[in-house]
Amino acid sequence: MRTAIALSGLLMVAACGAAAPPAAPDAKVKPGAFPDAHRPVAAIVSDRWSNEEERDRLREADTVMDYSGVRKGMTVADIGAGEGYYTIRLAQRVGAEGRVLAEDIQPATRDKLAERVTREALDMVSVKLGTPADPKLPENSFDRVFLVHMYHEIETPYEFLWRLRPALRAGGRVVVVDADRLTQNHGTPPALLDCEFAAVGYVRVERRAMPSAGGYLAMYEARGPRPEPGAIKACESVSGS
Repeated sequence: MRTAIALSGLLMVAACGAAAPPAAPDAKVKPGAFPDAHRPVAAIVSDRWSNEEERDRLREADTVMDYSGVRKGMTVADIGAGEGYYTIRLAQRVGAEGRVLAEDIQPATRDKLAERVTREALDMVSVKLGTPADPKLPENSFDRVFLVHMYHEIETPYEFLWRLRPALRAGGRVVVVDADRLTQNHGTPPALLDCEFAAVGYVRVERRAMPSAGGYLAMYEARGPRPEPGAIKACESVSGS
């Protein structure tokens, strides 16, 4: 069963990027070329952030998708998808004409989510295994990329964001939902988030409080040329809004 799921996922990933230009030679860039994060990295402690029924009662996913402008026919990615709370609801929002790529870096979590996607017959969803430093997304493919309650767990944020940039379509946005607290406490101070995104050539286009999601929502667009890895300057750990 999982072999069939994996094959289906690969085919759908290919479909997401069918019109994309050839991938840039990012593989030639060595991991050591990027600066280290000057702040603690939170450990991954669970594949779920909260109870799904409680999150729906607070209209968390609906509110995030409304604020993010997700609509039918879009192609979106759910990075750090976990059990698939956002994956399932994104699929319902984009509909049969849209595409959702759900990704996690833990094989067991990926397999569990793939089984759920198959069980719920979500043909517009593909499930993929990513890596901590590289989401390995097809180029020029996504209208929105969601990083929900997971940014503080990214060990190499500058490399991760650098490799993510080519996956965005023109006007595409990265949507971050996180708590306003120190990274070691499973959150990201908004000023630090802005700084790390800006270091890789992103501009924040919106930020708003998200009490139903336990923090805030921020959206970023890539602007200008992608910087050379050696030119990226690490941000000092900061706190506050």
